[in-house]
Amino acid sequence: SLCAGGAPSLSYRELKDLKKTSVLHIDVREKWEIDRFGKIPESINIPLGELVEALQMDPEEFKKQYNQKMPSKSDPVVFSCLAGTRSKQALGFAMSLGFS
Repeated sequence: SLCAGGAPSLSYRELKDLKKTSVLHIDVREKWEIDRFGKIPESINIPLGELVEALQMDPEEFKKQYNQKMPSKSDPVVFSCLAGTRSKQALGFAMSLGFS
């Protein structure tokens, strides 16, 4: 299950279509889960426990750490995890930090 602001749940096909636009895909699974189950192409891994800190980083620091431009508060972002629970938490964290 994938989670996005306007649509609480996305299919993998919908995510692939979204990725043709300029959406940032953040996978909030732990690093060991990525190693075990595989990385979703063009996603960046920020484990849920690091997310709040990451979204408040200096943009240069974010780019250094995650090799990706830091999203602005109005950029489209999609969160994913294994079952959907953490991606919903991630969405809540992002919204509480002012992301729309």
